[in-house]
Amino acid sequence: MKETLIIEGERPLHGNVRVSGAKNAALVIMAAAIMADGETILDNVPQICDVDVMMQIINDLGVDCHWNDDGSLSICPPDKEILTKTPYHLAKKVRASNLFLGSLLGRQGEAVISMPGGCDIGSRPMDLHLKGVQALGAEIDIEHGFIYARAKKTSGNRVYLDFPSVGATENIMMMAAKTPGLTVIENSAKEPEIVDLANFINSMGGKIRGAGTDIIKIEGVSQLKPGRYAIIPDRIEAGTYMVAAAISGGEIMVENIIPTHLHPITAKLQETGAMVQEKDNGLLVTAGDRILPADIKTLPYPGFPTDMQSQMMALLCLADGTSVIVENVFENRFQIVDELKRMGARIKVEGHSAVVEGRDHLYGARVKATDLRAGAALVLAGLAARGQTIIDDAGLIFRGYEDITNKLTSLGAKVEER
Repeated sequence: MKETLIIEGERPLHGNVRVSGAKNAALVIMAAAIMADGETILDNVPQICDVDVMMQIINDLGVDCHWNDDGSLSICPPDKEILTKTPYHLAKKVRASNLFLGSLLGRQGEAVISMPGGCDIGSRPMDLHLKGVQALGAEIDIEHGFIYARAKKTSGNRVYLDFPSVGATENIMMMAAKTPGLTVIENSAKEPEIVDLANFINSMGGKIRGAGTDIIKIEGVSQLKPGRYAIIPDRIEAGTYMVAAAISGGEIMVENIIPTHLHPITAKLQETGAMVQEKDNGLLVTAGDRILPADIKTLPYPGFPTDMQSQMMALLCLADGTSVIVENVFENRFQIVDELKRMGARIKVEGHSAVVEGRDHLYGARVKATDLRAGAALVLAGLAARGQTIIDDAGLIFRGYEDITNKLTSLGAKVEER
């Protein structure tokens, strides 16, 4: 895999770009598919590194998982029992490997989950995940970096989450889908990816209602049937290309999107002076005459997404004024600041807040992607910067953005992988 991106800046982007399937929806739905009694076919799955790792884990468990000629993904569990232990060497590569906790408990009543990896963006403890599955009857031991979970006698229960954790909500939903009785998750996450998981499980014969609200009710069923399902579009990829239009001074039609999922991003972009128009085939984003400052606070959905904070920071580095960004979800999201400063940005971090003093230009520089979304933000900064930007550790970007180099090139960017 190529690990370096080279970008020539100051080239306004114009054209149409099609958004791929949502990474965070695809990963959990892949995990849930192993609970079906037969072959599931998933459409609109992005061909990205994180999906490749999840495929390897699924195959390692003894479930056949492969791409079809039409671009769909096939997941077909055998009639017999499968393995229940996720391998460390794969789990350390992707945070979503922890989602096999709920699906394996739902399928076989047993799971041995390696403590997961993924981007170093802050503390993402498993305590709420474990609290949830324990409430349904799972017994938990943690030894040598693995979570050992067994569920001999399970029943539905009421689970209150201290924080609306997306992963914990998903793990509880999957286990509860095949746990006898009624499970009620209070203070559940409301993200669109949660709704997509509920819709997928319901398409298999599950009984989940309330997804998208803070109370989700799951009536357990004894069997989940296979079928075909299409993943929702990726709202974070869409948001990234929306910012690309604004920061480059161009105009981009972002296609294959669900506009309501993008409302928090659209509102902030409009605040910075960009024009966002809803069309039949997507959102048309046009850069404003200048970039205006804006204050941002990240919050769980429907608040402004933490996964778009770094990209907006890159944009606000060029604003005509000072902006304040408050990160309320992940404490390490400001690792990008030092990299943007190498490009001439004026940013001061104070605890969970960053004060961004805009300037009229950035300079190309050699920088390093510190996580997936920071990498995307550096791409955006490079598109606007004077001269050449070289981004090392760009493999992190490919974890979440399908075909990003070709998509940007089609819009007029000069981007090269090395």
